[in-house]
Amino acid sequence: MERVEATREAAFSLLELMIALAVAAVMAAFAVPAYRTHVTKTHRVDAATAALKAVQFVETARLGQVAASADAIVLSAGFDQAPSSGRAVYRLTVLPENATNGGYGIEAAPVTPGEMQDDACGVFVVDATGLRWNRAPGATAPLDTAQSVACWAGRM
Repeated sequence: MERVEATREAAFSLLELMIALAVAAVMAAFAVPAYRTHVTKTHRVDAATAALKAVQFVETARLGQVAASADAIVLSAGFDQAPSSGRAVYRLTVLPENATNGGYGIEAAPVTPGEMQDDACGVFVVDATGLRWNRAPGATAPLDTAQSVACWAGRM
């Protein structure tokens, strides 16, 4: 007489699968917002860095041309956006001379529509005197000084 042994297949039970999915959902609930915050901070640092590099570009261009007006200087490729290659998140422009900016300003404005268009830091502005500040898109008044400092330092 032959004896037949029952074999049990190795598999996950429905309960084990539901527990694994619940753990993954809890991890995603914390990871996704943290990732988005990190990406936002990275874009802000890119904008601030690009603005400072554009200042160096304008200063170099002005030194090369005796008494050159900043109005005639156009930012070349790589200096006109942040990040410098790939899809632009911020566009940089040279602002004309006015009574307070020392000869020119550099503005890094979020691309519209884009992921940073409603960002709390708004537009990054630096002028020839070294003054750095932020303003809301479409506004002329600067943001609160503490908020601008935090934006430029990458702490916001």
